[in-house]
Amino acid sequence: MKNVQKQVPSLMLIITLVGFPQISESIFTPVLPALSRALQVSASQIQLTMSSYFIAFAIGVLVWGQLADYWGRRPAMLAGIVIYLIGNLGLYLSPNFTWLLGFRLVQAFGASAGSVVTQTIMRESFSGVTGAKIFAQTSAAMALSPALGPLLGGLVQSLFGYRQVFSTLIAMAVLVLLYSGWRLPETRQLTAVTARPNQWQVIKRLWHDPVVWVYGILIGGINGILFSYYAEAPFIFETHFGFAAWQYGLLGLVLAAASLLGALLVNHLLNRYQPEQLVLAGLGLSVLASLCLVSFAWVNQAGAMLVGIFGAFLGLNITLPNALNRALVGYEGIMGSASGWFSLAYYVIVSGLTYLMSWLHQGSIVTLPVYMLGLCVIMLGSYFWLYQAKLK
Repeated sequence: MKNVQKQVPSLMLIITLVGFPQISESIFTPVLPALSRALQVSASQIQLTMSSYFIAFAIGVLVWGQLADYWGRRPAMLAGIVIYLIGNLGLYLSPNFTWLLGFRLVQAFGASAGSVVTQTIMRESFSGVTGAKIFAQTSAAMALSPALGPLLGGLVQSLFGYRQVFSTLIAMAVLVLLYSGWRLPETRQLTAVTARPNQWQVIKRLWHDPVVWVYGILIGGINGILFSYYAEAPFIFETHFGFAAWQYGLLGLVLAAASLLGALLVNHLLNRYQPEQLVLAGLGLSVLASLCLVSFAWVNQAGAMLVGIFGAFLGLNITLPNALNRALVGYEGIMGSASGWFSLAYYVIVSGLTYLMSWLHQGSIVTLPVYMLGLCVIMLGSYFWLYQAKLK
């Protein structure tokens, strides 16, 4: 069978598909205190809507990664978006916390197709410096989209009430489904239809690859910090400092600015430096900024904390696109399955780290900064070991 020239999706479509799962996660954050009161559950319980999201997300990336190899990228993506829409409808109709949590899992399972299938499409459509720059731009969207989520959620809640946040998610799902059905091409090579990889061999290869392990720690750690922030920040800025929901939503612009600046820096610096050097620099900046954030939280300064948050996420957004681009180099022939298993692993890390943040929640504004600092130090140490090993 002859290979057919692959079509390449537009950058706008890629950004849409990689962004909607994270908007779906972070749009909840401004309404967590209101949900806690309305459903009469504790803050720790309501934070389960954050950590449980990634449990179903982790399972979903594995399932959709396999289906992307077997069905094709386009059918797997469209099926995932349909299930995501069903989950959003269920959230709107949920009568209590138990039903809400259940449909949150359905929502996350469907949304996970937007992560793993899009990354598979990107890795097989773009490579080299071009691939790194595409990942930098989409990485900005990955950080920008959850930054816009709190802004959107805060405004909708302030104007119409928290239930209309679910209506917003339903409308978004419909629009993403229509846009994908219209513009998403099939990027899988026709010869790949019959080349179904042995999953056990894929797992063994990933398991014994130290590069995959380290990049998995980085990607999982960065996203774990991001969504731990979104789980904890409402209780810092709304409950402790007295911000209104819409004011807290505006704080998402701090992360948006960090993500956009990070993407611009990566695009510029890749012409002069190796991706590995940028990863080290980004992690180093995150450690220093997190250390400052701990100090600012200790003296109870909201404005100064935002400066530390900006610096920490700027460093993380310099690191993330390079980690995503380099993680599965050499796995091109089994990209769908490798992406599925790899994404499963790092989303388990994300879920665990987000759950740990909810478990550590005790009302102190210092807990999150210390948590961020510890994770940044672990990531820097892991990558420095890999970087030194490669130099030998």
